[in-house]
Amino acid sequence: MKKLKQVLVCAGVMVLALASVASEAQTINALDPAIRERVDRIARQVLEQTGVPSASVAVVKGCKLVYTHAYGKARLAGGDAPAVDATPEMRYSIGSISKQFTATAILLLQEEGKLSLDDAVGKYVPGLTRGNEVTIRQILSHTSGYQDYWPEDYVMTSMLHPETAQQIIDTWAKKPLDFEPGTQWQYSNTNFVIAGAIVEKVTGRPYMEFLTQHIFRPLGMQSVWNSDEAKLTQVDATPYYRHALGPLRVAPKEGLGWMFAAGELAMTPHDLALWDESLIARTVLKPESYKLMFTEVKLKDGKGTHYGLGVDVLDIDGHREIEHGGEVSGFVSNNEVLVDDGVAVVVLTNQDAVGAAIAIAHLATPVVAEFPPTDAEKQAVAIFHDLQKGHIDRSLLAPNLSDYFTAEALADYSESLAPLGEPLTFRQVNTELRGGMTFRSFQIVYPGKQLRLTTYTYPDGKLEQYLISPAE
Repeated sequence: MKKLKQVLVCAGVMVLALASVASEAQTINALDPAIRERVDRIARQVLEQTGVPSASVAVVKGCKLVYTHAYGKARLAGGDAPAVDATPEMRYSIGSISKQFTATAILLLQEEGKLSLDDAVGKYVPGLTRGNEVTIRQILSHTSGYQDYWPEDYVMTSMLHPETAQQIIDTWAKKPLDFEPGTQWQYSNTNFVIAGAIVEKVTGRPYMEFLTQHIFRPLGMQSVWNSDEAKLTQVDATPYYRHALGPLRVAPKEGLGWMFAAGELAMTPHDLALWDESLIARTVLKPESYKLMFTEVKLKDGKGTHYGLGVDVLDIDGHREIEHGGEVSGFVSNNEVLVDDGVAVVVLTNQDAVGAAIAIAHLATPVVAEFPPTDAEKQAVAIFHDLQKGHIDRSLLAPNLSDYFTAEALADYSESLAPLGEPLTFRQVNTELRGGMTFRSFQIVYPGKQLRLTTYTYPDGKLEQYLISPAE
């Protein structure tokens, strides 16, 4: 009942949002100030730690887009041209987040009775290796066995020249399979080039035209750009890369045709958040299609893949999360959606091969969702703050731990922890029973630094251990 109610409430919000989207500005600031301050702190400190030039963020809370903000420089100074600050109005390439739009296109066609997920891919694209066995469901879930044409985190020389979807298919999807269909999960961009070709074959129209008519225009996603056909403009974010720890350099543009339905989309975080609103409210597809998209695909031996159709299907503190990252030359993105909680965090960055977008999204999502701390987390945080000040409440401690916290130990804890200030996040990540006690492990995250706290607690609540060390 709770999940159904959430969807109905979100559906109402979505209707209102669509009514005003045409005039809605890209800059939105309706997030609670305390949460906003924490999100801002996470984004700025991750950028400082990683050296990534900029990040642009959008936040959905209560099923509605409530915050957009950009940090850092969208364009660095060069020659006589000054640096340019990032703004929410700028587009970034979203890379493989594009795959969920491709999966949605396939599901829309299934709803129209024009294909089935269980159809063999060879029905629509001839000449594929074992095309009469591999299904559409398997290409959308990366369980097909077709080899990935772009696993590298850089642009190879061959990719600077134009390529067509058919040429990619001819080169990579006509090789022997990497594994028997349905027996392994292995990420492959080739799968989604095939899926895009199927969309065009079935509809008789260009892939982007179909997405625009059925998804982008109805949702008011006005900034969407086909970065496979043309690079972003001077008013958008500039892509960067670096060699090792060298200077940031403008990233090369992939040749025409290399990304297609596997990663061709660019847009503002604002517009990607409109898409997230639709995932939460279930407005583009029928309920059964969303169930297919959001359900983890199992291998033939029953093992889970943590992947649905075009999306990662994960669990964060007991909450269902639909997630995907993306990377193309000069850009990395991450999109996390807690579909049953009405929460989403979009993070787009303009440097490739660096995980700043993922770090910001992973840290910010629990903050936005306001997951209530457990009693154990509350106690652990309170003790941590006391130790930063050189104090500890000995009434909480069993005799052995009280003996452990000598004056020397308290001084060492205070001198090493106090300069760190307030953690970005402090979460319990594991619990188990051992030695008649409850063992708990906590992750304490700072920019550029992670700590591990381990505790043992007796049944009467007394602590036998409270040890902090660098995370491995």
